Amino acid sequence: MSATNPVEISFEFFPPQTAEGVAKLRCAREKLAAAGPTFFSVTYGAGGSTRERTFDTVMEIAAEGRPAAPHLSCIGSTRTGIRRILRDYRDHGIHRLVALRGDLPSGMADAGEFRHANELVEFVRAETGAHFRIEVAAYPEWHPQAKSPRDDLLAFRRKVEAGADGAITQFFYNADAYAHFVDAARALGVTIPIVPGIMPIAGFAKLARFADSSGAEIPRWMRRKFESFGDDAESIRAFGLDVVSALCERLIDLGAPGLHFYTLNQSAPALEILRRLRLT
Repeated sequence: MSATNPVEISFEFFPPQTAEGVAKLRCAREKLAAAGPTFFSVTYGAGGSTRERTFDTVMEIAAEGRPAAPHLSCIGSTRTGIRRILRDYRDHGIHRLVALRGDLPSGMADAGEFRHANELVEFVRAETGAHFRIEVAAYPEWHPQAKSPRDDLLAFRRKVEAGADGAITQFFYNADAYAHFVDAARALGVTIPIVPGIMPIAGFAKLARFADSSGAEIPRWMRRKFESFGDDAESIRAFGLDVVSALCERLIDLGAPGLHFYTLNQSAPALEILRRLRLT
């Protein structure tokens, strides 16, 4: 935490595919940097499909003198490949990773040499010791492939026991789900910080697709409200800002140690929410 912010702020990007996308991300990053984030994270495509673009984006952020945290997923990966990536990041002064299981790309039959994120965390620790601060994923509304909430909690604890330093949650819109998850994790002896992942709402159709694919719940009252606006983009934007700002305020009141924004490479929604929370 900084002297000015009661909670740590971080932002997530995806690696752009075009020169225009690179320029837009640079602009967004410059604006978001004014919020004094602890780090910028960069996603890693299914099966490592964006490996080079992730690396290039991370290197550009680091060259700007800003802390970068590349995502690293184990599905579709080999120990040799992960070892090489770890060496590259370590040689370039990167000290934080987001270690994930990841998704198997469509059409890919081989899941690789790792099956679960705890195996990746354990491997990173064995290869690099304490060089990296490792963040892992957490699911307040439970992972969509988990057999039960208990199984999901135990899987989360295994990642912590393997050497995770912190956790970032899947996005959600029910603060009680986060509070319950944290309480349940603490009851299992988990003590690492669990930072809520925040998804600003720019448009309802895109949000609904994200929620359907990730298992995150959009409360019925929110869905009905968004649907009532039809194609009124300004009303959707305004309502989305109100909802997410209120959610963040409640999470801070609950003691959340930070807020991690899924920016979709945009700066305006996150900055407006932080302005309302007086965190800029």
